[in-house]
Amino acid sequence: MTDLLVRGAEHLWTGLRGEAMRATHGTDLRIRGGLVQAIGNLAPEPGERVIDARGCVVYPGYVNTHHHLFQSLLKGIPAGIGLPLVAWLAAVPVAYRRHFDHEAALRVAARVGLVELALSGCTTVADHQYHYYPGMPFDASAAVFDEAAQLGLRLVLCRGGQTVARAMTDAAAPPQVAPETLDDFMAAVESDVRRFHDPSPRAMRRVVSAITTPTWSCRESDLVTLARQARRLGIRLHSHLSETWDYVAWAREVHGCAPLQFVAEREWVGPDVWFAHMVHLDDDELRLCAATGTGIAHCPQSNARLGSGIARIPEALALGVPVSLAVDGAASNEAADMASEVHAAWLLHRADPRAGARSGRPGGDAAAMGVEDVVHIATAGGARMLGLDGVGTLEVGQAADLAVYALDQPRHFGLHDSALGPVAGGGRPTLRALLVQGRVVVEHDAIPGLDLAQLRRDAQALVQGMRAA
Repeated sequence: MTDLLVRGAEHLWTGLRGEAMRATHGTDLRIRGGLVQAIGNLAPEPGERVIDARGCVVYPGYVNTHHHLFQSLLKGIPAGIGLPLVAWLAAVPVAYRRHFDHEAALRVAARVGLVELALSGCTTVADHQYHYYPGMPFDASAAVFDEAAQLGLRLVLCRGGQTVARAMTDAAAPPQVAPETLDDFMAAVESDVRRFHDPSPRAMRRVVSAITTPTWSCRESDLVTLARQARRLGIRLHSHLSETWDYVAWAREVHGCAPLQFVAEREWVGPDVWFAHMVHLDDDELRLCAATGTGIAHCPQSNARLGSGIARIPEALALGVPVSLAVDGAASNEAADMASEVHAAWLLHRADPRAGARSGRPGGDAAAMGVEDVVHIATAGGARMLGLDGVGTLEVGQAADLAVYALDQPRHFGLHDSALGPVAGGGRPTLRALLVQGRVVVEHDAIPGLDLAQLRRDAQALVQGMRAA
């Protein structure tokens, strides 16, 4: 592994909260064995490769805690562009899963999503992969892990799926949406853990048990069984919850309680559990998240795109709820990259009328969400949620996962505090370099060895086939 020195950055942010976010005693990083060895004003040593970071800002690599990589070929489908969640599910991901009946389609989709993320400064991806069905002719888990390995990214496979058909979306579903049996689902999770899971704090591969939706995708009686299997295997639990008001209304009508209370009574809360979205939480649910350490994968762009609402993230953070950032699938977020997501998170909560109401004035609250808050949840917050305690911050002894952003585009000209640029400037900053475990995976805004033009052609061919069908 090459010895590296990242030298001369204008600013270095650590991912830590408060004043500890900004490195104040020098911005050079020495990397040995894939780890940060020193931070400060450092001189090059013999045999050390120097990455010139002059004019750049260094952040920890972003940690994306909820994605559906197979949806990367389902962007902007006209039939679903103006629909809310449940109708959109039936019209887009359910209907189009029939086109992912061969490994090549899944691999191209995963590659597109991973490349999009890497070029935005993301080093760790949690893929909620739920495209599994009985008799599937290829190994979807192995394919996604392999695509991430080829690009040098950390991948957490959230092994999803369903063990019952969902009445509200699956009435006209193709065979590729058929549910698995509970025994088959559990056996598949155990197999993936045995083959891929690394419990170490800087793991490149992790596996999570992630039934697609605990309220709709399995029998109520199965939830405790799934939770206990995961804890026996030493892995985490993940799913969707309370994304729209439909989740809340259904849980209250059918079970007589809020969705989080429903899963809590079935052992689906705790510091080893996180849910995507959590848009519609009441005060008691927020307090329950804080008390149990149950996490939120915040997906502001997808929530806005589907009209689902704005999650109560500033309040959650104030209570100590674990919060991370995620892009969700590209079929409900055509800008499925972390650069777009951090910018949206920074703006959305400042415009939320509830923020203004909390401060006693109409409109929003410009202090509701700071750039530092967003960077923290998108880096350290995500790593902790995934149990990757050796990742997510730039400190001595931590993994050298970092993005070197060159603020060389007009949107960054005139900045008085360039450290804010990658978030406040919007758009995708130029990447001077992206490192994962000290390995350079993006350099001068390109991925070494990747034929981007060919990837575009491959994606276009598959999309054209879907449209023709």
